Amino acid sequence: MEKQRFLSYIQFEKRFSAHTLLAYKNDLDAFDAFLATEKLNHDAVDYRVVRQYLAILKEEGKAASSINRIISSLRSFYKFLIREQLRTENPMTLIKVLKTPKKLPVVVEPEKLVGLLERQEAEAESFQELRSFVVMELLFGTGIRLAELLGIQEKDLDMYNQKILIFGKRNKQRFVPIHPTLIQAIKKYMKLKYEEPFKNNSGALIVTNEGKTAYPALIYRIVNKGLAAITTQQKKSPHVLRHTFATSLLNNGADLNAIKELLGHAGLAATQVYTHNSVERLKSIYKQAHPKA
Repeated sequence: MEKQRFLSYIQFEKRFSAHTLLAYKNDLDAFDAFLATEKLNHDAVDYRVVRQYLAILKEEGKAASSINRIISSLRSFYKFLIREQLRTENPMTLIKVLKTPKKLPVVVEPEKLVGLLERQEAEAESFQELRSFVVMELLFGTGIRLAELLGIQEKDLDMYNQKILIFGKRNKQRFVPIHPTLIQAIKKYMKLKYEEPFKNNSGALIVTNEGKTAYPALIYRIVNKGLAAITTQQKKSPHVLRHTFATSLLNNGADLNAIKELLGHAGLAATQVYTHNSVERLKSIYKQAHPKA
């Protein structure tokens, strides 16, 4: 009962995404299963019980990043219980997150990506080919997230002012600019979209071959296929295009605060990770060009 109230709270009041909601539910279900094994209920949970659970996860080989996400889920849950006066003490107070190695955002070479997009644009004739081009151009040209791409409705497009209304995390709204090439591609794509004999007409910009709102796996396939033509790196997800967008802007002199606004980050700390990529690039140039490097 308490768990369901919490999940309803983060879904309808906090407006967490469906992906985040599922992650929280899975984390709490797993913790409940542990408590059942130990024959404990939530009233008996203190920091020692939580530490025991986290230690078991670590022994099972669970990654530090995954354990930290579980800690975050439990913190939010017990904070909610205290706020609702369903509990007086928070067992998460003495629990600290695990140290994790910092990972630099994975990017692709912008020059190769631009070349790929130029080829896709020149060769795109069918609805499916043009859809793939628009998906790649939108992700790289605006830096939006996968969920944000899927959420774009045709009515969110402002072709005259060259911008799109984006609904980000927790339903926060922002406008992102789009360049003339992308505008023309979207217009051509929408014309072909209207000509398709769809039985299900969705108001979403990106749709399936049946006219329904596109789903994550479809976008992953499009991006993976595109990036496979220009890179052998293992990671070929939509987020790679977002990282490449931000890193390219930074390398070309864009202000960090402006990049933050374009990406829809709540704070500057999340955006600053891209400065590390720029430093690594400078190091590489230094090693190649300096006689004593």
